[in-house]
Amino acid sequence: MSSNLVQFVPFSSAVEAPFWHTLSTRKIDVYKLDDTPQSILGYYSVGYSLRSQHDTEANITMPARLYLGTGAFDTDATSLPPFTYPSPGAIKNTNTIEEFKNLDKNALFRETAEQIWKDIISGAAIKDPYLLTRFILVTFADLKKYKYHYWFGFPALLTEPPWAIVNNDIKDIDEVWDNTEIKALRENYDKFRQLQSGSCTGFFLVKQLSNKEIAIGSLSEWNSFFDGCSDEERIVGFADPSGLPSNPGWPLRNLLVLLKRHWNVHKIKVICYREIPSKKDIINSRILTIEIPDTTTIPDECPKAVGWEKNLSGKLSPRTVDLAHMMDPIKLSDTSVDLNLKLMRWRIVPDLQLEKIRDTKCLLLGAGTLGCNVAKCLLGWGVRHITFVDNARVSFSNPVRQSLFFFEDCLEGGKPKARAAAENLKKIHPSAVSEGHEISIPMPGHHVTSESQVKADVEKLTQLFESHDVIFLLMDSRESRWLPTLLGASMRKLVINAALGFDTYVVMRHGVKDDSECQTTDSSDKTMPSVKQLGCYFCNDVVAPTDSLKDRTLDQQCTVTRPGLSAIASAYAVELMVSVLHHEKGPAAPADTNTEPTSYSEFTASSPLGIIPHQMRGFLTHFNNMIIVGQAYERCTACSDVVLNEYKTKGFEFLNRVFDSPACLEELTGLTKLHQESEVVGDFDWDEDDTEL
Repeated sequence: MSSNLVQFVPFSSAVEAPFWHTLSTRKIDVYKLDDTPQSILGYYSVGYSLRSQHDTEANITMPARLYLGTGAFDTDATSLPPFTYPSPGAIKNTNTIEEFKNLDKNALFRETAEQIWKDIISGAAIKDPYLLTRFILVTFADLKKYKYHYWFGFPALLTEPPWAIVNNDIKDIDEVWDNTEIKALRENYDKFRQLQSGSCTGFFLVKQLSNKEIAIGSLSEWNSFFDGCSDEERIVGFADPSGLPSNPGWPLRNLLVLLKRHWNVHKIKVICYREIPSKKDIINSRILTIEIPDTTTIPDECPKAVGWEKNLSGKLSPRTVDLAHMMDPIKLSDTSVDLNLKLMRWRIVPDLQLEKIRDTKCLLLGAGTLGCNVAKCLLGWGVRHITFVDNARVSFSNPVRQSLFFFEDCLEGGKPKARAAAENLKKIHPSAVSEGHEISIPMPGHHVTSESQVKADVEKLTQLFESHDVIFLLMDSRESRWLPTLLGASMRKLVINAALGFDTYVVMRHGVKDDSECQTTDSSDKTMPSVKQLGCYFCNDVVAPTDSLKDRTLDQQCTVTRPGLSAIASAYAVELMVSVLHHEKGPAAPADTNTEPTSYSEFTASSPLGIIPHQMRGFLTHFNNMIIVGQAYERCTACSDVVLNEYKTKGFEFLNRVFDSPACLEELTGLTKLHQESEVVGDFDWDEDDTEL
């Protein structure tokens, strides 16, 4: 029987910039000249490979990273990111570069290895297996230059002779087990992770049952779990940070020492558990059998250990990182926001176009409840350019519902909303490029008192439309959306509309002309007719928008909605924008209508994030949504060809007529004639005595 020695993949450190910022703060405020080792907590995730879509390209293998993040100095394992495993460590931060260079690093490394050995001997590592992954970090922080020198050690205890792979055979899990067993392993391991503390979940026991079920247990259950099992039936598993097909990760080394020391294991089947969390896919997992001569004994003293990390040149030497350009708090904020989003791309949505989202310029018409919530949600997606348009001032009723305003903004008559929203947005994220414009949007049916002022407002609004990529319509009244809808249609911009009722809302995108014959896809209703162009906010109307603000009572003057409604509608509006940006046709993307639940593997959508609907109508009374597709109306008063052509030909002259008399829109589009024809039909006298059809 031939065997090859096991080649383990060592950890590679990944230190986030905010970790160094926290270390600097603690050095100044807490540690000062105290250089005694301090406890920290790192984490790692399972490895996997992303299969290339092209036969000529190699698969992309994720490196075996051990991360130190912003919470590294909080040693509570429950605060780690999902689908990660804790790794306890210690950091020794020296006071000078000379101390760092002259420090007996091997003594520190040996102390860490001996602590792992003590945890194995005492059984502490059986109760809390994460102790097997202890590490040491030696640092010197040059706080004047923001330059950090560091060296990681990941001690792995050695056995003589070393472990070998039986028959040189490492197999994909689907070569050994069928789909039923693989599914059972994944589901039961998920349950195991939910029931156990984070310190236990990285190492586990596995047993195949007669009915193709898979049992999962903790290391502390070894004797009872494997009672009645032969040596060949015993399986151990570990969360494997390696993504290489023939090489298990570093944590397995100390696990094997523990198995040999406590249960005299000299041959064991191992599952290298690897998973793509977003797909609940463990097909990258590997199964191998490892052995060591049964005459091998492990002495009572601590074995030798290896595990110093190599530098970028492949040498056993410290690393250096220069963060002078990043330690500005504003830049740190940028880094942290970007990291959050990049983790989504790294772990869940590889096709996420973060740069495209970041560079999208968004114009928000309205800085009220919807405008504030949309702006903050855009920041969460990494959007940097956000412009507000509003002509109102912050009132005392606003701050409790409109999240960008504070009590101070209401004093002395209130700050202009658009300007205050932009200023406060930059307080949340200083890198935001945000400005506010006090513009009164001209509306149909609202008589023009100063033609020069209205013309200036239209010109300014037109300039803003031209310089932005996505327009959000977030105003209170229906008629205030007419001019923005017209401008958006004429410039083929992506226009997202959100409107609220008391307990209902509508979120939609306006259609943009496309050369395709049909703008609907994936319909779950086979009787649904084809939609050649998606409609706008006004396409369902058979009358022109008019002054809806005149003679309003107090309850009609205020936006009366359930407090949670705006946040829901705003989130949908932003998520709709992000999904549209990921479609190859952008604003002209067809509408998905298939909302039937399906598994991830069977689901194919227009965007990496899911479907791209046309309209969503929500009802808080029943806590549900409806996905609707609307056809563009040939007589629409805002986006029809005849209206767009009239605007293109006559410009402000046409707009001025509409502002003074919206009835001209009905005349222009043919709605007046339609009304007349309807009245004729309605006035027809039926002969009550005529029973014939």
